Amino acid sequence: MSNNIRLRFPPSPTGKIHIGNMRTALFNWLVAKQKGGELVLRIEDTDQARSTKEFEDIIIQEMEWLGLDADEGVGIGGDYGPYRQTERIDLYQEYADKLLESGHAYKCYCTKEELDQMRQKAIDNDEMPRYDGSCRNLTEEERKAYEAEGREPVLRFKLPAEEREIIVEDLIRGDVSFNSSVLDDFIIFKSDGMPTYNFAVVIDDALMEISHVIRGEDHLSNTPKQILIYEALGFDLPKFAHLPLILDENKAKLKKRGKDSVYIGEFREQGYLPEALFNFMALLGWSTGDEEEILSQTEIIDRFAIEDVNKSGAVFDREKLNWMNGKYIRAAEIDRIFELSLPFLLESGLVDQEYIENNRDWLLKVIDESRTGVDYLSQIPAEAELFLTEIEFEDPAAAAEEFKGEDVKLVFETLKEKAFAREELTAEAVGEIFKELKNELDVGGRTIYHPTRLAITGKGSGPEMTSVISIFGAEEIARRLDAALELAENN
Repeated sequence: MSNNIRLRFPPSPTGKIHIGNMRTALFNWLVAKQKGGELVLRIEDTDQARSTKEFEDIIIQEMEWLGLDADEGVGIGGDYGPYRQTERIDLYQEYADKLLESGHAYKCYCTKEELDQMRQKAIDNDEMPRYDGSCRNLTEEERKAYEAEGREPVLRFKLPAEEREIIVEDLIRGDVSFNSSVLDDFIIFKSDGMPTYNFAVVIDDALMEISHVIRGEDHLSNTPKQILIYEALGFDLPKFAHLPLILDENKAKLKKRGKDSVYIGEFREQGYLPEALFNFMALLGWSTGDEEEILSQTEIIDRFAIEDVNKSGAVFDREKLNWMNGKYIRAAEIDRIFELSLPFLLESGLVDQEYIENNRDWLLKVIDESRTGVDYLSQIPAEAELFLTEIEFEDPAAAAEEFKGEDVKLVFETLKEKAFAREELTAEAVGEIFKELKNELDVGGRTIYHPTRLAITGKGSGPEMTSVISIFGAEEIARRLDAALELAENN
């Protein structure tokens, strides 16, 4: 193996990409960036029944959206291809033949029924089910007889006869020991001519000179088998790091499928920002060691260390993600938030393309105000609706009562007069107007604020009124206040 730092992200294109898979991609990407290494994108598509080009494209798109650029691999090229496992079958066969020739592997002709009987016998004897090695020492005649019956063999790795401790040197967990007695002669090539995961991944990582294998802890139990294959073929071992599981709020393993699953595409569709999700995922199992949580990509690269990743599971806290995403939305350039919000507004039916083109500057103000109250951008229409629809009082008769009386009329008339008198009706100017109303009029604060809010927004609570009035402008405010007074007269 060369001294180059090389990492890989090898997803299976059998479905949408889950946050756990993308966290793995992120941590590999961070180590590559931090150490001046290379990240290889490899596609593990040997599950031909479920693998599709559509899912492969989705994986690549979601990585690009998050800014996780691979240096080599599918769609990029490189010196170690091909990068899809289905295009590497001849390579796997070549190394399987080497194991056969060296006596580290053998053909197994056992049928499913025979294996089921073997398993049941072990269970009946309170033993751990395992392959008993029936085909380990078949003669040539026995092999030919099985083949004459039409049996198609699998290829099994032959465990060393001597029991030993297999040590996984893990960058996160330290040394993890497995006794070889818990293993059996495991399959490395299936009867359909496809390699198993444990075999293919070793060949790929070795031939692509991968220096660091960073993956989920659910792969830890596979690692002893892979180490045996590395040793049998004379390959150098990479450095291993097994990331903690991502847990749900009940501390159960986060589901990869079903209604409670968490797919990257869903976050994009709901209007989460990629930099917020990047930041959030980086903290799933790792922290800076202090209270700091809002971190730029550069800060994360500079401070991240794979050795500092926790061993225990990381809880996926959606409330924390929403809080973090809201922070990023409010800190982002308003022009960017405007463009990202438009699809949601169009889908809501509140605006159409012509309205956007004719009212861009005003809509910019509406979205700027609306983003103060959202966690993700698909919530923008609900916040912006106030500015884009006519008032509908929940109880018109009750609203009319709020607008009756000379004091309310005085407040409304004075507010209109002062709004029109201002050269520029900024939020600060509106704040000054409210102070003037309070000082100049002999009325209580409730008579000023509550009827005014209700008349302008149709609700008794909501966004800051100084901003709302500033966005609407003097003419629209006057129209709404007049409509409220008319409602009072007619009820």
